[in-house]
Amino acid sequence: MELLVEDAPATRVADAPVSEGEACSLENYLALPDNTMDERIAAARKQLGKSTILLGHHYQRDEVIRFADYTGDSYRLSKIAASTEAQYVVFCGVHFMAECADVLGKAGQQVILPDINAGCSMADMAEISQVEDCWESLERVGLGEDKVTPLTYMNSTAAIKAFCGERGGLVCTSSNAAAAFDWAFERREKILFLPDQHLGRNTAYAMGIPMNEMVVWDPWQINGGVAPDRLRAAKVILWKGHCSVHQRFLPSHVDAMRAKYPGVQVIVHPECRWEVCQKADALGSTERLIELVEKAPEGSTFAIGTEIHLVNRLAKRFAGKGKRVMTLDDTGCLCTTMYRISPQHLAWALENLVEGRVVNRIQVAEDVKHWAKVALDRMLEIGVPAPKAGPAEAQAPDAVQRSA
Repeated sequence: MELLVEDAPATRVADAPVSEGEACSLENYLALPDNTMDERIAAARKQLGKSTILLGHHYQRDEVIRFADYTGDSYRLSKIAASTEAQYVVFCGVHFMAECADVLGKAGQQVILPDINAGCSMADMAEISQVEDCWESLERVGLGEDKVTPLTYMNSTAAIKAFCGERGGLVCTSSNAAAAFDWAFERREKILFLPDQHLGRNTAYAMGIPMNEMVVWDPWQINGGVAPDRLRAAKVILWKGHCSVHQRFLPSHVDAMRAKYPGVQVIVHPECRWEVCQKADALGSTERLIELVEKAPEGSTFAIGTEIHLVNRLAKRFAGKGKRVMTLDDTGCLCTTMYRISPQHLAWALENLVEGRVVNRIQVAEDVKHWAKVALDRMLEIGVPAPKAGPAEAQAPDAVQRSA
């Protein structure tokens, strides 16, 4: 199974002339200040019109997300893109998100990732050859496809999604992970959960599965570092992966916030450590965290355990509504890979598109796309929260209005 990343020639956009030669050099853009890109981005988007849709994940920096047509999480944004007639999807997120948009997209849609190096540390912790080795090891100890269902979190590569789809498994989000576990246990007795051990552990524990019935598979150790008897006794086999942002939050951060701000509500993403989640008032996906703040009464104070750009955006949004929003850890929980996409990268991608060139196209190989879509379609069997992501300007009053 192969992932293709290519700089493909674009269909002519609007009245743009067919261009010759190579794409405009990115280096010429990176040497310029952020604020010099605004007018150029706006002009390019106006010229591209409805041929192009720009998606912004919640964790993107403000200088980029303010230009998004839609904001949201990865799956919702991909579904929104597929429902439009746009030929070009510029995804301001990370690599696995752009892959997902390509898997779910319409025939002829092309997905662009402004910075090809914008990856995801969690997704990178489950490489397809390692997962295939794990599966073979499980089969050798009598835990084949008749006993184990592979489930993968949305934050995984298309190859991992396809692996699960081909072996009777599916994809889940943080919102429907428990439903995915129920679905899997109805079919087989065990689950291999990829790639986030924390979401898997928090989900399983909340469903009443004790810790001694979970094991962690370390791909860098022989046989995962787990004895065969322990594997056979476990109900859930957790891949040793994590989100580099959410793992930074510690139980001591919760204690410190409660001591400093009596009555504070601590809400965290389920990618956080189990010990942190046990001390929190509520867990939730990115959309759920936003909803908790939205529905809270005036005078509420929140400490949120998730990526700092989203927290800062919520703090600004709700300050005038009598709600205080803070990060659970003020030492800086920044998603550095999301941060890679800058106004310069966005301007570069859009201006090349105006000139008839597609740069950084993300294209998933057809065999991978087929099985990844099978896994995503199965997710629909268990239900996915209805897309809430709307036009960016509806969610962020200071967003730049689309002029086309």
